[in-house]
This record gives sequence, C-alpha cells and structure tokens, in this order.
Amino acid sequence: MKPVKILFPFAGDTGIGGSHVSALGLISGLDRDRYDCRILLHKQAGEIGDYARDLGLSIEVAEDLPLMRTREKSREGDVGVSAYLTLAIRKMMREIRRIDPQIVHTNEGRIHTNWALPTRLSGRRHVWHHRQDPRAFGVNKIAPLLADKIVSVSAFSRPAKPIRPVDGKFIVVRSPFDFKADIPDKSACRDKIIAELGLPANAILLGWFGVLIERKKPVRFVEVVAEVQRSFPDRQVHGLLFGGTDDTDHSLPDDCRSRADTLGISDHVHLMGFRQPLADYMAGVDLSIVTALSEPFGRTLIESMHFGTPVIATHHGGNPEAITDGVNGFLVPAEQPSAFVTPVRELLTNSALYDRIVEAARSDLTEKYGRDTHIRKISEVYDQLISPSPS
Repeated sequence: MKPVKILFPFAGDTGIGGSHVSALGLISGLDRDRYDCRILLHKQAGEIGDYARDLGLSIEVAEDLPLMRTREKSREGDVGVSAYLTLAIRKMMREIRRIDPQIVHTNEGRIHTNWALPTRLSGRRHVWHHRQDPRAFGVNKIAPLLADKIVSVSAFSRPAKPIRPVDGKFIVVRSPFDFKADIPDKSACRDKIIAELGLPANAILLGWFGVLIERKKPVRFVEVVAEVQRSFPDRQVHGLLFGGTDDTDHSLPDDCRSRADTLGISDHVHLMGFRQPLADYMAGVDLSIVTALSEPFGRTLIESMHFGTPVIATHHGGNPEAITDGVNGFLVPAEQPSAFVTPVRELLTNSALYDRIVEAARSDLTEKYGRDTHIRKISEVYDQLISPSPS
C-alpha cells in the first residue's frame, strides 16, 4: 500500500513558534512507510525552513504563492481579498494538484484561513490544527464549515461560538514533547546563569519563557519580580525573560524595560532574547513563572516540569489542564502579580515541598505528553480521514 501523502504548508516569512516546533516534530516522527509528508513554504524558507532542514526534513519553497493580507499586519507580498479569491486560491489549488496529497494539515492562523477553501475545492481532507484562542475568527467561522477535523491542544481552545456544531470534528491532542534527552544538572546550569549575569550566588532566579506577545503578559512578569523582591528584602530577585519578539509586538521589550525602571528594578530584569536550546536555562532558573492569559497549552510549562523547575502559572486558559494546584505546580489568579508571592516563598523556603512538586510534575509527563503519544493520536486522525466511509 502506498503511503498516505500529507501536505504541510507554512508561511516562510515568520519566526519560529511553538506551533512550528510541534508540527515539524510530528513530521520528523511519523512512520515513513505509512505517511509521505511534504513541506511547502510560502515566499521563502526562512527560520522555519532552516529548522526543518536541521531536523533532516526536505522542504519546497513556493516563491510566487501569495497569502491573503491579515487585519493585524500586512506583510510584503500579501494580497487583498479580491486577489486572493481570483489568483491565490487558483495557485494553491495548482500546488495541491501537483503534490497530490490526500490530506492538507495546517498549523498556524494565516495558513488555516488561506488553505481551507482551496483544500475543500480540490476535494482533499483538511486537518485544522488549532493552537490559538477559542474565540479566534477562523476556528469559529471557517473551520466548522470547511475543515474535516479540528485538532486542538486543549479543551480550553475548543471553538467558543462555532457557526455550526463541531462535535464530530473536534478532538484534543496534546502537543508533542521529546523527553528522551538527558536532563541537565540543575546546580551546574544555575551556576552558569549566575556567572553569565554576574549575580550573587544566593540570587533568586525567576524564569519566563515564550515569544514576547501581549497575550503572554511579559510586563506582568516584571511586576511579579518586583513583588517577590519586596518579599525577599535580604536577597536579590532577578527575572529572566527568554524569547524573541513577534511581528506585531515589537514594543514589548521596551515596555518591559520601562516598567522595570518605573518599579526601580531595572538591574533585576534581564531580556535574554531567543536562545536555543533552552534546556540549560529552564533547568537553571529556580522557578518558572507563567503570566499568560488564554494560553491554549504552553510548551514551556511542560518543558520546565521536565527539567525539574516548578511552575507557578495563571489559573487561565489551558494551564489548569496541566497543573493541579499544590500537587504538580501552583495556580494563581490572572493579572494579579502579588498572587505569585506566596507560592514563590513556599517553594523557596521549603525544600521538601520543592522536591515533591518536581517529582509529581515529572511522574506522568511521558504518558500524557510524550512525542510517541502525540504521533500515535495524530496518525489515528489521518487514518480516520482516509478510511472508506461505511456504506
């Protein structure tokens, strides 16, 4: 039997986010005897193409394949709705005919909305892999009409007000995580960060990981650092923000610096930028702080657990689906920086509690979120889509 051919289109003019890491990890792990995966990048290879090649994956670049302009941002080469309907759709359908996939699997907002209609018009099956807000326009207005399956990373991100019921289409499949790598020595990683930043050995290191976008609330993290510093007057508290900026939120690094300056902690907030790999940094900080709102299911939350760093997160979005408060981490009210202080203090002054949280967080990560589990569940989705309908 010939392998099932699956097309994965991506926008080549964006940076790498969690959706790309998850999707490319899936592609690299799928059974080659069962699935023939094709990666197509609009306009250029970019960072996503480079990352795919690093994983040993082949890519194609369609330089003359425009995408429809979004309301949030107009990128070079994007087209308006009229040009999309009269030109871009035909070009995408031509690519579908050329590659001849049975399934088109989309993984990011722009690509969902651009490929849904040409995929349907071409008579192919469409997997809409949703990792965004449950109120997003596309997953409520387009996916229920055009997609064959809506795969979501959490129950939280189920379409909030779909134009038609999605009960037969919607399925939760957690993002994949590779837990096979060796866990770095926490003490050595911590010493490395202390040395890099020239901090005292007893400094408290709070870590924040993710792309600097408004929804992830990096400025709130700065406020958390200030609140914790007030609770530990005899020790320096330092906040480390790891991550690059998004196309639409270039001002956030400056906003973080400005807020830190206003709070009198400018020397205690460090914008570390995008760093890869992150394992040593996730292991090296004392605690991982998640200030995000409406986070469908954050990768860095699970990765921090894996590397032995307790997580304190907002009780919002998909966070409660990963954390049981006081068992494998802590949940606090959203938009309340002072609420982080109590769990921070409890964890840093009670080593038995710290160790218990770390052990509980790691106990079932592989079974719940392991790469093999993700690949098996997505493979089941593909097999359902290509199986002949019962007569």
